Amino acid sequence: MRVAAIDCGTNSIRMLIADIEGDNFREVIRTMEIVRLGQGVDETGQFHPDAIVRTLAAVDKFALEIAKRGVQKIRFCATSATRDATNRHLFVDGVRERLGIEPEVISGEEEASLSFTGAIQDLSPADGPFLVVDIGGGSTEFVFGTTHVQSAKSVNIGCVRMTERHFTSDPAHTDEIDKARIDIQEAIAKAAVIVPITTAKTLIAVAGTATTVAAAALELPEYDRYAIHLSRISADKTHEVAEMFLTSTHAQRLALGYMHPGRVDVIPAGSLVLSEVMKATGATEFVASESDILDGIARSIAGN
Repeated sequence: MRVAAIDCGTNSIRMLIADIEGDNFREVIRTMEIVRLGQGVDETGQFHPDAIVRTLAAVDKFALEIAKRGVQKIRFCATSATRDATNRHLFVDGVRERLGIEPEVISGEEEASLSFTGAIQDLSPADGPFLVVDIGGGSTEFVFGTTHVQSAKSVNIGCVRMTERHFTSDPAHTDEIDKARIDIQEAIAKAAVIVPITTAKTLIAVAGTATTVAAAALELPEYDRYAIHLSRISADKTHEVAEMFLTSTHAQRLALGYMHPGRVDVIPAGSLVLSEVMKATGATEFVASESDILDGIARSIAGN
């Protein structure tokens, strides 16, 4: 069966088209557009009209690809920003018109479960139990389990949300970083009430913040998802990279060969979240996974 999985987050919208037959999973195409759907949502509680236009333009591109590739089933999942926006119907209606399906506004817990399914697919159960951390634009999910989810919690400390809430300077001032750090630590503590964040054998970090930190730690000249996937990044290196992002200017970050232009302004906050997660969990390293919620959504369509 050829399926299309679409993950619409706060910062990016991504699509995976894959062929799935039983346990056989073959990726056909994976693509991403940075659309910043969550622009201003933390402050206003509503989607900005420009953000809806940008996102639906990306959906138009995906619709052409879906038609060209002969996709049989589609699942469209929208996450943190859409959960928070009171005018989400404008976006939902636009997606329905373009794809002929109802986009699902999934809960933080379902988002966590789908991320977990995708993140562990290339790892052995012997490496478990796992703590999967998915740092998105609006929220961060903490998920614990070995072959299935045992506990999960979603908290509102995504890279876009933290940037909009705390960072107004370039580079960020020390007091801005300190306030963001307190916000992040409080949210991690809430997650730790539900999820045993210090007892996992392997910490897996997924999504753009984690893979960009991994690219920096590996000193890649350009973004290489195959070099990043399953790489192990030490806690010390994670803290070092976060400090580098937090103290560099927008222009300096943009000049980095592995940096996606749409991530330049939010990577300082995102890397701070990851650094604080490493401290709170006591993990000595994280495994960077390029398999994530998209893979989980694709498998869910096929009933895996």
